[in-house]
Amino acid sequence: MSEKKGTLQVILGAAFLMATSAIGPGFLTQTTVFTQQLLASTSFAIVVTIIVTAIVQLNIWRIICVSGLRAQDVANKVFPGLGYLLAFFVALGGLAFNIGNVGGAALGLNTVGGIPLSYGAAISAAVAIFIFLNKDLGKAMDYFTQILGILMIALMLYVAVQSTPPAALAAREAVMPSVINWTVILTLIGGTVGGYISFSGAHRLIDAGVHDANDATRGALNGIIVTSIMRVLLFLAVLGVVYVAAGEAAVVLDKGNPAADAFRRGAGEIGYRMFGVILWAAGVTSVIGASYTSVSFLRSLSKSIDNNYRWWMIGFICASTAINIFVANPVALLIAAGSVNGLILPLALASILLGAYKKNIIGENYHHPIILTLAGWAVVVFTFWMGIQALPNIMNIFK
Repeated sequence: MSEKKGTLQVILGAAFLMATSAIGPGFLTQTTVFTQQLLASTSFAIVVTIIVTAIVQLNIWRIICVSGLRAQDVANKVFPGLGYLLAFFVALGGLAFNIGNVGGAALGLNTVGGIPLSYGAAISAAVAIFIFLNKDLGKAMDYFTQILGILMIALMLYVAVQSTPPAALAAREAVMPSVINWTVILTLIGGTVGGYISFSGAHRLIDAGVHDANDATRGALNGIIVTSIMRVLLFLAVLGVVYVAAGEAAVVLDKGNPAADAFRRGAGEIGYRMFGVILWAAGVTSVIGASYTSVSFLRSLSKSIDNNYRWWMIGFICASTAINIFVANPVALLIAAGSVNGLILPLALASILLGAYKKNIIGENYHHPIILTLAGWAVVVFTFWMGIQALPNIMNIFK
């Protein structure tokens, strides 16, 4: 394989790692629950989420790749000790999400073939562990996430077409929403680009030795496009179900697995089984992304972790699977994890932006685009403000 082709494969792999980390069970659950609540107005929240995602990822990917440092190391150079704080919050948020990811994968297998949840969780964890035991971990992750990512998009497109959503209404609400809910927007942002998700692709690139800003931009844009397509298709699929039903009678989706219920209503038994495949693929790829990225935040903080990182990733998966058994409400956990990760985002992004103009971090030759810097700080302020506004509602989730 030529060097150029190898770099392209790594970039594509990093993009899909970022996208499939974002497209997890929380992604599916949050979008479904909020679409049921806000109907077509959810499109405005999705547009805001896509814009924020683009700003966050382009800033983080470029700065991290040019510096050649993981996010916690950038933060520690900005302010001693800041990286440790960031690593703690990101790893904690990653663990919370991973518990839901394992549960989502188990629900997927249960939907497809009636496999008991405990067995489904164990099977899904075993698949993820097998990837981490592969001799060439990077390539194994790249190919696995790409194959399942493409499969998810294809299945989602089928169901979106079958549910015949009111696309014109959704487009109008995207720019002139009837309802704006900041808690919903913060949760969607947190589930798409909050916490560990922001750094999964960028850390994959520097682990593969990619340090070019243009390569980082290409990878980030590819990941953003894949995630956005999936978000829009899922929204339209669910909207087609709840909008039609809302014209006749109030629709109440199954609280235990709302997205699966929406797919069954939209595309019958075939749609229901398809959703099981989507949910399993989303869950297991997110388990891989969360474990890889969360442990990557700890690697440079401890030589013991760095020397045994595969086993730490496997341990992370095992811990998430064990804790999942004792979680009574995985749907609530997935939504809460998105909200908490949304609160982490201002700290994480601010840490990286502060490093963009320090020569001991990015070197003498790189000049970070001022438009990205300004947009990045606008997102920091915006998400911090949203977090303050949404905090009372987030606390209610845990009650």
